[in-house]
Amino acid sequence: MEAITIIGGGIAGLALAAGLDPQRFDVAIHEQRPGVPAVETSLAMWPEAQAALAVLGVLPQIRESGAAFGGMALRDAAGTALAVPEVRGVLGVSRADLIRILDAAVPSSVRRVEGRVDDIPATGPLASGLLVGADGVHSVVRRSFWGARSQARLTPYLALRGVLPDPVHADTGGEYWGRGQLFGITPAAGGRTYWYASFRSGLGPAGVNEAEALQQAKERFAGSAPAVQAVLEQAAPEATLAQRIWTTPSLGSFVRPGAVLAGDAAHGMTPNLGRGACEALVDAVTLAELLNARPVEAALKDYNRQRALRTQLLRLASSAMAGIALAERGQPLRDRLLKLAAR
Repeated sequence: MEAITIIGGGIAGLALAAGLDPQRFDVAIHEQRPGVPAVETSLAMWPEAQAALAVLGVLPQIRESGAAFGGMALRDAAGTALAVPEVRGVLGVSRADLIRILDAAVPSSVRRVEGRVDDIPATGPLASGLLVGADGVHSVVRRSFWGARSQARLTPYLALRGVLPDPVHADTGGEYWGRGQLFGITPAAGGRTYWYASFRSGLGPAGVNEAEALQQAKERFAGSAPAVQAVLEQAAPEATLAQRIWTTPSLGSFVRPGAVLAGDAAHGMTPNLGRGACEALVDAVTLAELLNARPVEAALKDYNRQRALRTQLLRLASSAMAGIALAERGQPLRDRLLKLAAR
């Protein structure tokens, strides 16, 4: 049995643990906070992510608990539709449901270790076998193996997210782009509404107070479309997740001797393309399939070849999209160009 230790019990860590062959690997997963997230949010599952979930055998459960995307217009701050891109085959799924379903798919042979991992010792269980960093944008595995230059980078943007019990009203769904701010309203599972917002903020960078963040959001979006203001009036601090946005710097490789990165630890990106969770799932399933079929060294080489360039390009594209959506200047010209492009 070959030892694999996964640091991080989120989407990438659980999907990898679920996909590894228990007859070949002795797997342990270190989870800082086991269980589902306390605050409800929603994730977009693109076709590639759904294919990865199918490999794990859980796609039917995801489809049962998810909601199809539709009516996702790109709007200006007043709510006028600038473009209505066609969205096909994308599911919205609750992060809590996704975590719950992946957790149930992990074999009972996988050892669960609860507690935060703050450093990687030179000897002991964490130093033996293959170490997988699936521990997010502030990855201790990345810091230990890739060095200080790989530390996460703070953006000037705050992100708020939440779910409301009522459905999205007709002609209000989509993303609202204003001057230096954006607001999203999308369908969520169970006929509910998922909303998200982003703008420059000095709150944080750690321990952002949700009530203060919501108050800032209400002030920033005071002149926005009525649908945006209505959502914010219903949003409660206890049902809101507020965080500063961090990203992972460009990495030449996701592999070091004895270690490999997956998910946000490898390519944490801004949320503007809605691809973070999707790429974490594809990372995990790709890595599991390669490890199950090939010697470890060859599997890691192929994983790096298949995943590093693609995800780094997506990370850059997402940052570029953030720059356009959250532009502080030239926004009228941006909106006119979007209208022309949609014709």
